[in-house]
Amino acid sequence: MSGFETIREALQALRANKLRSALTLLGIVIGVFAVIAAVTAVDVIDQYFKSSIQGFGASTFSVERYDYGGGDGPGRYHPPITHDQVLRLKERVGTDLTVSVSERYDGGVKAQSDRQETNPNVSLYGTDEAFLSNFGYEMRAGRPFVEQDVQGGRPVALLGSDVADVLFPAVSPLGQQVRIGRVRLEVVGVLAEKAGLFRSPNTRVYAPLTHLAGAYGSGGRNMDDTRIRAASPRQLTAAEDEVRSQLRVIRQVEPGAPSTFNIESSDFLRSTFGQFTSTLTTGGALVGLISLLAAGVGIMNIMLVSVTERTKEIGIRKAVGAKWRNILGQFLLEAIILCQIGGLIGIVLGGLGGNLAALYWDISPSFPWMWAAIAVGGVTLLAIVFGGYPAYKAARLDPIESLRYE
Repeated sequence: MSGFETIREALQALRANKLRSALTLLGIVIGVFAVIAAVTAVDVIDQYFKSSIQGFGASTFSVERYDYGGGDGPGRYHPPITHDQVLRLKERVGTDLTVSVSERYDGGVKAQSDRQETNPNVSLYGTDEAFLSNFGYEMRAGRPFVEQDVQGGRPVALLGSDVADVLFPAVSPLGQQVRIGRVRLEVVGVLAEKAGLFRSPNTRVYAPLTHLAGAYGSGGRNMDDTRIRAASPRQLTAAEDEVRSQLRVIRQVEPGAPSTFNIESSDFLRSTFGQFTSTLTTGGALVGLISLLAAGVGIMNIMLVSVTERTKEIGIRKAVGAKWRNILGQFLLEAIILCQIGGLIGIVLGGLGGNLAALYWDISPSFPWMWAAIAVGGVTLLAIVFGGYPAYKAARLDPIESLRYE
């Protein structure tokens, strides 16, 4: 029997048992889908994460009051890092380090121009003249904040790209007035579009911290994000040590006592996120493996039933000259074809499902070609392992006994 005829016979046998074949296919599809969807989604999220922390450069680190690795209890939430403490830190580190802050004063509000208004999803942040470089923003139009804006508490604003597009769809935003929360501001610049990990930074409006402090008050307010930039990545460790030492003095931490603040660098964020993506990939692979093992049992079951139902057919084939290897090859081929069909369907559905994250975040889709190749090889191995015994059993049937079978 030629290879083409063997494949045709295998497909006819699968079509003759549509329900059993479909149920077996379903198990294979679910297993491969779980693996490919998890790996694809992790790759898409990883791309999004990397683009989100590009502004959190290799020479930049952040100071926060929250110690996320400190567990529960009073040591986790420390006293606020106030603007006054940040100003004292600026004085102590001098020109060696660039210090900037970002503090949210209002959130979930509308921004309004003379003719347009946004949805109530805009956040108002206060910052300073070093904001652009420390927080990884670029200008799309206009100018950034300068030292005079902050020192004089000027009512000026930098608009996120989404806010600018809604409020001024047909005219330049520069020089226009916007109202948000308690303040009315003059637009001096528009920020370029920027990826965000959890919340979109493009729906933010930035104003000088000193101006917002006058409108909203600043007593005891914690600076949401204090970011420090070293001159180069090689000086990052020394810069962290310097800031830690100076801030302990400013916050009056006793010698030997744990710090009442937390320093986080981009390396920490990358390692934490790497652990998360690794866990997600492992979980998806385990679910897929369990599903594939269940599908393997189903393959063995359907092949054993098929051998029993086709015992007389096997006897006739052997009587007319079919070798045991021909019978073995046909039944193995049936299992391989079944697994390959299920594997390909699972790969396609997994790729589409995993890229829903890319569609949601509007980033480039991804496809795990290496994992797809592994899946193809895996389902082939699955067919050989679980379809091997039924095929061997069929090949070793006695032709005389098979012809007598009813």
